Amino acid sequence: MTTTRDHIRNPVEWTADQLAAANVAVARTGHAVRGDGAAARDQAPAVRHIEVADLKDALARGMADFTAARTDIAFICLIYPIAGLVLWRLAVGYGLLPLLFPLAAGFVLLGPVAAVGLYEMSRRREQGLPVSWANAFGVLKSPAFGAILVLGLVLVGIFLLWLGAAQAIYAGTLGPEPPASLGSFTHDVLTTANGWAMIVVGIFVGFLFAVVVLSISVVSFPLLLDRDVGLATAVGTSIRAVTASPRTMAIWGLIVAGGLVLGSIPALLGLIVVMPILGHATWHLYRKVVTP
Repeated sequence: MTTTRDHIRNPVEWTADQLAAANVAVARTGHAVRGDGAAARDQAPAVRHIEVADLKDALARGMADFTAARTDIAFICLIYPIAGLVLWRLAVGYGLLPLLFPLAAGFVLLGPVAAVGLYEMSRRREQGLPVSWANAFGVLKSPAFGAILVLGLVLVGIFLLWLGAAQAIYAGTLGPEPPASLGSFTHDVLTTANGWAMIVVGIFVGFLFAVVVLSISVVSFPLLLDRDVGLATAVGTSIRAVTASPRTMAIWGLIVAGGLVLGSIPALLGLIVVMPILGHATWHLYRKVVTP
């Protein structure tokens, strides 16, 4: 016979079970970050030199993935313009106009982690498995989720540093007082020497941040999803991929940045198409760069 005790545990038992579950979660995260699997113990993945033709092929494959499940993918990617419009409203409503462009540019810095679900969808399609918007959340069950989360937090930290740098650049040129209106801010930026100084310095500093993010993330997220490697191995492989093909990777960075700018112009709605294509293309770029 089933007793009440079988269904209702005392607080001590419940606490013990929760601590045990937390211990398992911490252990899995540690495993994902350290990379205790066989792939991590072996030599780090080799990387190939790639050319511009490989970028074209990766984009074509990314487009094919998008068109194969465009309804599901577009549903997921609605979050990007919505999030962007919320940031726009906050910037305008709370006197943060100088950070409006840096916030928009932040899509380049946060794009790799925002596209993790798209990598998973491309991985499943590559294996001939069914693909739907729900599969994007399969990343949450991945053994590498802990490492993905840590690397994502690193990118968020870099994004916050970028915002701090952008604020400092504004304070040193047109600031420190906030602009009176969007019109006056635009006039000062485009028609004054200090405004142009802010543009030039901002572009240079933003470029440095973008190079760092590209170097540590261009193949690291797909690699973590694909193989049981540690975070250090994934990031190291990404850096080696960039140094093996610096010119091609620089062009890829420009394609990503240019695509996100174009997608942001019509009230950020273009990101519904641009983000998934770039995300899927990144998975196929990873396949071209990292050898089996």
